[in-house]
Amino acid sequence: MAVVGSKSIISDLHSKYAEKTWNETFKLVRRCMDKSRGDTKPCEPLIRCLKILHEALNVSSLSAMVSRLEIMAKQRGMGSHLSPTETTCYLTADMFYLEVLLLPGGEVEDVKLAQHGEAPVSSESLLQLLNIPGENETKIKVYTALQFLGKDLQKISHLPRALRECNLQVDMILNGRIGYLTAGSEGIPMTIQYYISPSDILLEMSDSERGSVGQLALVTVGPTDSTHKLQMASVIPQPPQLDAQGLPLFSPLCEVLSEMMPACFQLKLQPPLPMLSSFVEKLSQITDVAIADADLQWAPFPQLMMTLLGENGGNKTWDGQDAHFLVPLPGKEIHSYVLPGAAWEEAALRGALVSTIPFTHPAHVPALLELLRHQCAINTLLASCITSLRPSPGPVCDLYCEVLPESGSSLSVTFHLSDSDSLSVLLVNVADSRKLTCSLFAVGSESESMDEYVSRVLKRCMSIPVTMRALNRRLSKRTCGEALPACSATISTADVSPASPLPMSCEADGSLSSGSGLESIGIPTTSSTAAVFSQDAMGPDTTATAAESAFCLSVAEVNTNPTANPYPCASVCVYSHWMHNNHLPELI
Repeated sequence: MAVVGSKSIISDLHSKYAEKTWNETFKLVRRCMDKSRGDTKPCEPLIRCLKILHEALNVSSLSAMVSRLEIMAKQRGMGSHLSPTETTCYLTADMFYLEVLLLPGGEVEDVKLAQHGEAPVSSESLLQLLNIPGENETKIKVYTALQFLGKDLQKISHLPRALRECNLQVDMILNGRIGYLTAGSEGIPMTIQYYISPSDILLEMSDSERGSVGQLALVTVGPTDSTHKLQMASVIPQPPQLDAQGLPLFSPLCEVLSEMMPACFQLKLQPPLPMLSSFVEKLSQITDVAIADADLQWAPFPQLMMTLLGENGGNKTWDGQDAHFLVPLPGKEIHSYVLPGAAWEEAALRGALVSTIPFTHPAHVPALLELLRHQCAINTLLASCITSLRPSPGPVCDLYCEVLPESGSSLSVTFHLSDSDSLSVLLVNVADSRKLTCSLFAVGSESESMDEYVSRVLKRCMSIPVTMRALNRRLSKRTCGEALPACSATISTADVSPASPLPMSCEADGSLSSGSGLESIGIPTTSSTAAVFSQDAMGPDTTATAAESAFCLSVAEVNTNPTANPYPCASVCVYSHWMHNNHLPELI
């Protein structure tokens, strides 16, 4: 009889609440939980009920997200409450608390983590984690996958390799398989510094409080519409076995613990990187995960560069007309650079600002970083020609140049010498971030040594105006019949191997010195900002901005004569702790 009575009660409850909405059911259960009870322990049946409701409900409103956060807090013994404005949900524990900033539609705008008594800090990892669909167990698994990814990236970063620069940090940034890696901490994701230009190094040297400069990538995780297999354990066997490129041989995901999840790993680029369409396609080829078209706003490449550099003069769109820039150089020298609109309007030369790159395996990261560095090298050269200064009546330029795209990784600079009746062309090819070559096409300049000279200048300064200044002076001396400095056709190991855009030298005692490398391209070695940058290049009525000054490198005559060994400390092992395992780095 009791069983029949119970069935009747359940049937009556089903009938009573059949027409109720999920939100009303949530409110009822939460009211029951708020009622006073004899003990302080949460009612387990009600917790299980809320969990079932939570799994059945899609988060599409503010109240639904608040309910999800309350369930997560109760399951882990944390407290929770809403702010008076109902825009922030606080999850509290004994040692720390979380601030979850909510949008009206239920999306999470930001997540801040703080210990009690300290200021909260935004957490990119927790923000992405809360936006991943699925129950809490799924989120925990995704977070676990991210932890194992970070450990594997650290292992790759510590693998033996050749030391190409005496400055270890610059060497790690430009040549490291994982760049200059900073491990994540509470609320802060793992950070990778993967590219730095000579002008960035100058800024860092002249302003010690400026902090890290160059291109950064945050290693995070984010939601996806489809599922991807992510690692739940390390995929690098111990001890690691290296392939011909010095990368570890990874264990297949089918042989290690892994799971299908509605998420994938992400590289968050800071700042966003202007990338040509061909490079964006290569990203997807590496990861086999396409970047959503909705996240890409295609535009002519110069427009992207001008927007990122803040040099668009207030124009929000590229009008297809020729873009004309004046570049000041030391000694009141002025160059004129024109980017023809028609040439840069071709579909193959369109690009997009890429801020997030999805991937699913640690093996993708070295290849992605190499591609990003390649794009950064192209961007650095093009950015050296772009300033906020525009032609106006008054200054007469010392050199007029036209910059034309030849392909996705090469460009030409057409210029006219004042003492010549013909045009000359400098073809710049960027095979990758370390392999830059120049070919000069000028009357009477068919010389391999001249090409080698200009190539070395470009690699060391990564600036087209500085290179053109050095080239113009050398050609002018040749025309005037002056004796030229030796331009040897024999290239040393330093010229063949990838060289730093800003080479460093080592003293006899092993200490680092920037003097030799800096002076070789005429850059002052003092710490004074005034000595590093030229502020009077345009005369007293014009002040160069910081962005423009970064390219006003003083070059009287660039010294690129090869030396016997410009990197005398390059025989030192990068990671000596690998030596006892017979994992010796390559010696140069």
